[in-house]
Amino acid sequence: MPPIDTSIEMILFWALAGYIIGSIAFGMLLARLMGLGNLRDIGSGNIGATNVLRTGNKKAAALTLLLDGAKGAVAVLLARAFAGEDAGQAAALGAMIGHCYPVWLGFRGGKGVATFLGLMLALAWPVGLACCAVWLITAAVSRISSLSALTAAASSTFLLVFLGYGEMLLLGIALTLLIFWRHRDNIRRIRSGTESRIGQKG
Repeated sequence: MPPIDTSIEMILFWALAGYIIGSIAFGMLLARLMGLGNLRDIGSGNIGATNVLRTGNKKAAALTLLLDGAKGAVAVLLARAFAGEDAGQAAALGAMIGHCYPVWLGFRGGKGVATFLGLMLALAWPVGLACCAVWLITAAVSRISSLSALTAAASSTFLLVFLGYGEMLLLGIALTLLIFWRHRDNIRRIRSGTESRIGQKG
């Protein structure tokens, strides 16, 4: 953990601000704006980029990926600029929870992969880049988005220590555990060999 220099009130404020920013469901907004239908009725029903890709619209999926990542980065950078590193980490956790459990959608959000990568890039860009590389390599080999996410998340804790960002380790563990929890159904399908592959509809 970083030194706690910010007041508890401000840390809670930035955690809440992060939650609000993270809870913006760009996948659903883009799907509606681009006439792709309700994501709840498509594929897995998830609001993230992988499910947007199942509509067949690669542009919408790419925009969802970028915006979901950007909102995590924005939450961290704003909190860090106006308060400090401790507030930045609080905003990161808030943004991740906001994406996964947005109050506006009955707490039924996404799985947090793009937001996780955006957070890592903002918190510690070498770790973020390494996690993106792990995701890409795993995706290229397996063609399974969920496996790529799980591998990138699991590697992040080791990368934080190895690359000298040990003060973020507790946050990294919390984010990784959340990724694994949100992917628990995917883990079961991976183990049974029934998990869908990138670009596969349904």
